[in-house]
Amino acid sequence: MAKKRPQTKAKRPQLDDAEVPVVGAREPCPCGSGRRYKACHGRTAAQATTALVQRPFEGLPGECDWVALRELVPAATVGLTQRDGLPEGVPSVTLATVLPMAWPALRRDDGSVLLGLQNDTASGDISRDLADTLARALTAEPGTPVQGRRAPADGPRLQDLLAPEGAFEPEVHSGFEFWVPDPDNATPDVTASLERANAAAIPTVRLQGVDAAYWCETPDKNHLRWVMPHEEERLLDALARLHAAGRSSLGEGTRLVGSFRAHGLTVPVWDLPSEITAQDIEKPAAEFAERLAEALAADAPLTHDERRARGGLTNRQVTLS
Repeated sequence: MAKKRPQTKAKRPQLDDAEVPVVGAREPCPCGSGRRYKACHGRTAAQATTALVQRPFEGLPGECDWVALRELVPAATVGLTQRDGLPEGVPSVTLATVLPMAWPALRRDDGSVLLGLQNDTASGDISRDLADTLARALTAEPGTPVQGRRAPADGPRLQDLLAPEGAFEPEVHSGFEFWVPDPDNATPDVTASLERANAAAIPTVRLQGVDAAYWCETPDKNHLRWVMPHEEERLLDALARLHAAGRSSLGEGTRLVGSFRAHGLTVPVWDLPSEITAQDIEKPAAEFAERLAEALAADAPLTHDERRARGGLTNRQVTLS
């Protein structure tokens, strides 16, 4: 029997990762590996798109307020400033917590843009998804909403599109009337969406004396939710020091009950008696900020009681995102 001659395989040209174009998931990968794209470079591209960014708003003015508007505040708006200025025909860009029909963005009839913040996003980087939506809204036809999609993995982020300086001052609203500049001409769908949203909105007020603290009213009690920029472990140590010393409350009848974890930041939460208004809590919150600054500066090891207080705070921490 004649011997089979060994077959030689011609070497396929190998491409650098950056040179591999995107093709269909079931097509051969253009890199020349012989595998399908989804099992080769497509997997890397998908992982890059879905990788979770822990602090998507880091580096933006008002990072703490971005987190609050994303997770805690029902109805609020804030004007956004573009790094390179507004394109012709776009008089303004406004960030809104929620838009009618849960639209990701809306180009109004006058050319202005509303960008929705509390929408589901397709990737692990909220900043990139919002930037993609904003860029498409700037060129959308006036009077049309912008639908969501998965942003390209190499697309810009909000940090690339928005001006890095300037104030970020949210305006909190009692309802969603800002959706409709002309209520008489609103469509039935928008009108119905507005009524549902207003009925579900929790009364919320942003404090003026401290940053990113929001009072809200619920049927049984009121709350203060305060988004803080400090590193989590250091902040929990400081809160534990104050709690163990009996200095963590905001006055009679108030109580630090735990915290949220949201987008890489910690949000301490206080229960307040139902009769305490946002105005009532302004001075106690400012005084607490001073006590917290002192506790954050302490570097001594936690005492036994402080460790117990820290454990209690940690056990009552809830992750929102």
